Amino acid sequence: MIRSLIPLITLFIISLLFAIGLTKDPSSIPSELINQKFPSFNLSELYDEESIVTEKDLLNKVSLVNVFGSWCAACITEHPYLMEISKNENINLIGMNWRDDRAKAIDWLKYYGDPYEKIIFDDESTLAIQLGVTGAPESFIIDYQGQIKYKHVGVINNKIWEKDILPVINGLNKI
Repeated sequence: MIRSLIPLITLFIISLLFAIGLTKDPSSIPSELINQKFPSFNLSELYDEESIVTEKDLLNKVSLVNVFGSWCAACITEHPYLMEISKNENINLIGMNWRDDRAKAIDWLKYYGDPYEKIIFDDESTLAIQLGVTGAPESFIIDYQGQIKYKHVGVINNKIWEKDILPVINGLNKI
């Protein structure tokens, strides 16, 4: 009798785990880097190979580091909103061009517009690996001391901005 119930119990347990998994937000990927210093890096700026960007460029202001690529379809969806943020919000918006061709990225920004204060060129994933980037777009909020305070995976839109990102930025600006 008990042996005949084993497949049914197994199916119930698997179904329960599957149901729990469906309630999770796939864009909510916990990052072990929260409250850690932004990784040290020394990479060229997208527009000028001779100009170097480092983690020091993220100090003394609240920064939003946005990972993007000219190859990224979701980045096209997100980009108009980043253009609005750059015009209307008091935030140091830093781009991180990831796994891209420099000329294609520059052409992409000429076509769609450039909302960024600076753009880190990470064609070999040097910084992306340290940050645990799994895809684009991804964004990180960095505080005045250069600590990562928030990570968002996926497209930033008005709902995400108002509900998740802006409260973190406002909280950091009050400190």
